[in-house]
Amino acid sequence: MTMASKSDNAGDESAREADEPVEPTSAVETARRQLSHAADHLDIDPNVVERLKHPKKVHEVTIPVERDDGTVEVFTGYRAQHDSVRGPYKGGLRYHPHVTRDECVGLGMWMTWKCAVMDLPFGGAKGGVAVDPKDLSTDEKERLTRRFAQELRDAIGPNRDIPAPDMGTDPQTMAWLMDAYSMQEGETIPGVVTGKPPVVGGSEGREEAPGRSVAIITQLVCEYYDRPLAETTVAVQGYGSVGANAARLLDDWGATVVAISDVNGAMYDPAGIDTASVPSHDEEPEAVTTYADTVITNDELLTLDVDVLVPAALGNVITEANADAIAADLVIEGANGPTTAAADSILAARDVAVIPDILANAGGVTVSYFEWLQDINRRSWSLERVNDELETEMRAAWRAVRTEFEARDVTWRDAAYIVALTRIAEAHESRGLWP
Repeated sequence: MTMASKSDNAGDESAREADEPVEPTSAVETARRQLSHAADHLDIDPNVVERLKHPKKVHEVTIPVERDDGTVEVFTGYRAQHDSVRGPYKGGLRYHPHVTRDECVGLGMWMTWKCAVMDLPFGGAKGGVAVDPKDLSTDEKERLTRRFAQELRDAIGPNRDIPAPDMGTDPQTMAWLMDAYSMQEGETIPGVVTGKPPVVGGSEGREEAPGRSVAIITQLVCEYYDRPLAETTVAVQGYGSVGANAARLLDDWGATVVAISDVNGAMYDPAGIDTASVPSHDEEPEAVTTYADTVITNDELLTLDVDVLVPAALGNVITEANADAIAADLVIEGANGPTTAAADSILAARDVAVIPDILANAGGVTVSYFEWLQDINRRSWSLERVNDELETEMRAAWRAVRTEFEARDVTWRDAAYIVALTRIAEAHESRGLWP
């Protein structure tokens, strides 16, 4: 199969002028727009669609924390629980200064779709604390986490809502949260969170899973478009856990990774980067540019003339302002929500294939499901089994999305949403509305 030339539509502004999308201002607006767009392709009960536009519940809590100097600072935390028709809520907790209620709602919606695309028995949730974790000492971060766990205690649980790491949080954060919850319950309950260190019930391969799934999907998409990895150039924005693991696997599998970046800028080498020799953000924070002979900006990385672009840093980096300048043929979303709705329309008009986050980076929640199973059964899996099971699940999800893509005149994002919405709607129709 061949891909249509980008130049066929690249300059066709008139095709978009009549119905130019307005840039959304929040993750929840983007998520609702994508939901409505996908629902237009299905014969689905509008009442179900209307229900899915809103979270079931949003918890907002106040978190007083004693700082190391003895002063008390008060932070605001959130946990948005979107939909649980297919199982307990599932989703990350992030520590970031820009955490808001609407961001958590939008990301919780994406988690609902992501779990459904992967056919996992979970619903979607997301949460976090509006704080810059860089401003906290280790002791302060622990106190914040334990108090946050206490404030959310009635909202979370292994059969109710299962948090996981996200931006600004890590396995240690999850270990503190699990311990705080367990102490209040009077028994060790490892299944209350996922993404823990393996020594306290975490799964092998969990940290690497989102990046591994991005690499697996990139390989499958390249195969679909008859692009051998050995002849494929890749640019990865963001060299944290997702971006670094994806870049290194694709490098190992034969692709030429020409650019990687962190917050300070991007390393660029058209001959290819030895990704194993460049430390990830977890290994050496903000070190990418110090290893580079040629440094370009993150904005320049996004518009490089490469075969595959992997935005794996932040949301809303591909926008109406730069979508016409994207030169890659394939965009594989490693971050959550890196492409705005307006940019999505522009890229679709240019025949640039965008593989959505709810499929590409779903390895994280998939291995979280494996971890949850291991915790419930009190039996750990080997790394080899985790990786084998993950690849099996990613290939199954890819086949389901590919089937919808080929059967309908839709984008890859719409195809993924159609798979997810079909499964969620069937569950809602089966369970009905109580009372």
